[in-house]
This record gives sequence, structure tokens and C-alpha cells, in this order.
Amino acid sequence: MKDINIAVIGYGYWGPNLVRNFAETPGARVAAVSDLDDTRLAMVRRRFPGVHTTTEFKDLLNDPHIDAVAIATPVHTHFELALAALQAGKHVWVEKPMTENSRQAHELIDAARRFGRVLLVDHTFVYTSAVAKMREIIHSGELGQVYYYDSIRVNLGLFQRDVSVIADLAVHDFSILDHLLGEHPVAVTSSGTNHFPGTPENLAYVTLFYESGTIAHANVSWLAPVKVRQILVGGSKKMITYDDLEPSEKIKVYDKGVSMVDDPARIHEMRVGYRTGDMWAPRLAVTEALRAESEHFVDCIVNGTTPRTDGQLGLRVVELIEAASQSMRRMGETVYLHHDARHDAHHDAPRLTHRAVHHELQHSREATT
Repeated sequence: MKDINIAVIGYGYWGPNLVRNFAETPGARVAAVSDLDDTRLAMVRRRFPGVHTTTEFKDLLNDPHIDAVAIATPVHTHFELALAALQAGKHVWVEKPMTENSRQAHELIDAARRFGRVLLVDHTFVYTSAVAKMREIIHSGELGQVYYYDSIRVNLGLFQRDVSVIADLAVHDFSILDHLLGEHPVAVTSSGTNHFPGTPENLAYVTLFYESGTIAHANVSWLAPVKVRQILVGGSKKMITYDDLEPSEKIKVYDKGVSMVDDPARIHEMRVGYRTGDMWAPRLAVTEALRAESEHFVDCIVNGTTPRTDGQLGLRVVELIEAASQSMRRMGETVYLHHDARHDAHHDAPRLTHRAVHHELQHSREATT
């Protein structure tokens, strides 16, 4: 079977990583790279002499020997480039977020279906061994009911010109949560600010509410003096910490938790009990996430299967970006989301209705006033 010929559009921040991984992926061949900056293309020619380079992306779409296109360009160009590639009969890999808005995302999904092409959205964290292990632990029931997800994702820069910090950083948490929980939030609140006039918001706090009772919070910023990538997941049985910058023990599982005492004879005592057990750090695969994702993309093309991070996931993430951005620009107003029951997964806990979620949010506000 011949190799899948892949062309990469965009050789700026993420493009070099794509070219390197596709070049080393079995069954794939980097056929061409396109970028508007010829000095970047000169770097490609020096490192990969056999790769064709061009400043005209349409050259790639018109080349019948190219099977797939990977798009690593600014977000505002994703829709136009991806749609043109699909219409040209190419399979498409597009960097996150998928599009600027959900209408465009729907159009790309329809185009991929219409032309029978694979559409993969580059939510790389879904392919990390750490997130895979977290999902395995949650789905096994070892964590119990998931109470909360708390994330800190901050650093100094890189400031984006066409997207806010939500679309740049919180987008990772949106895709991770989708993969871990298998359900879509029913409500979103967000607050944030822009410290530099004329540029997108550079700091935000996003909270997601789920019918299962889970609450998720993400703190994202381009203005922190240090880089932090940490996640806490608390369950009724155990808890998980994930530090992406930790070189070896990225995931730690704690046998810690709380329990409520309902014995009427002990009602005068403190009703909350604490449980403290062992901590263990599971062994994780050392495969680079982007390599695993590259191999998955090629496999989907060869076997005609649906990517783990397909257009539907990309759409759900874009919808969350829109909702969080809307809430942020309305000073934290709650935005309610359409509930897709088909996406619900493994939760056995009683689900909150939309009315119950509204009641919980209102009660939370009253308790803090």
C-alpha cells in the first residue's frame, strides 16, 4: 500500500512539529509545505530536501498526488482553507480551534461527509498518555462520581492577535473534559479582561456546569510570570492530579476523600469525615502525543474510520468558546447550552435538569452575597 502524501499549510509555530511527526510516521510522507514567508520555506528545504515548497497553497490543492492537507495557520483562515481542501478531495487535519464560529464548523462537517473525507481537529491533549490514563481511571469507576475538575493553564504570552485566551488555552480544557466526561455542559459562566486596548482578552476564568453534577473550572492567562499546566480532578472515591510540566510522574492518584455521617445518634458531632490513603503514580507511555495523533490520522484515512477528535468534537469545543466568550463580554452572565443527550456517557448519578442547574447557580450567587 502506498504512503499517504500529506501537505502542510503553515510553517510558523506549530507547522514544524507537524512536518517532523508526519515525516517520521509509518505510512505517511510529507509531500509539500506551503507558507507565505519564503524564509520559513528555506528552513524546510534545508531540513527536508525532498519536500516541495510553495507560497501558493492552491498548488497543493490542485496536485492529484496529495492525499491530505494539514492546516496550521491563524484561526481566521481555518474555514476557508479546510473547505477548499475538502472540496478538492483532500483529507483534512486542522489545528484547534476548528473554526471561528459554530456555523463554519457545521459547514466543514457537512463538507467532509459530502465528499467522504476524514476531518480531524488537532486537539492534541486527547492523544496524550496522561489524559488517556485519566479517562481510563474515571471510566473504570475507580474515582467514583466526578465532583469537580479544576485547571490552571497560565504563562507569559504567546499573545494572539485573532483569538482570546479562551480560544487559545481554555480550548485544551474543553477538549479534555469532553474526552474525560463524555457529556456536554448545560451552562457556562466566564469572566475575563483585556489589559491592552485593541487586542483580545488575555485573562479569563471559565466555569462549566454539567447535568451529572460535575463542575469544571479553568483559569487561563497570558500574563503569569511562570508557566503552569496543572489539573485536579476530584471524585467521591479518589482524586487525581495532573502536572503536564512534570517530567516523570505527570499523573498522581490519591486515595483521599470525604464522607458524610447521617447517623441520628451522632448528629451533634461533625458530620464530615475525612479519608486518607495511599498515593500512586501510574506508568505512562512515552510516545509523543503528536506522533500518536499523526498515526491515528493515517489509520483513519486508510481504514475509513472516524477520528477520535473529529469534526463533531471540534464543533462542541467551538460552541463552548462561543458561550464562554458571550458570558465574558456580559460580565459573567450565565449562558445555557443546548443539551445533546446522545453525547452522555457513563454517569450513573442523578442528573440535574436545566431548571435545577439554574436553581443551583442562583443559590450559589445568593450564598455569596
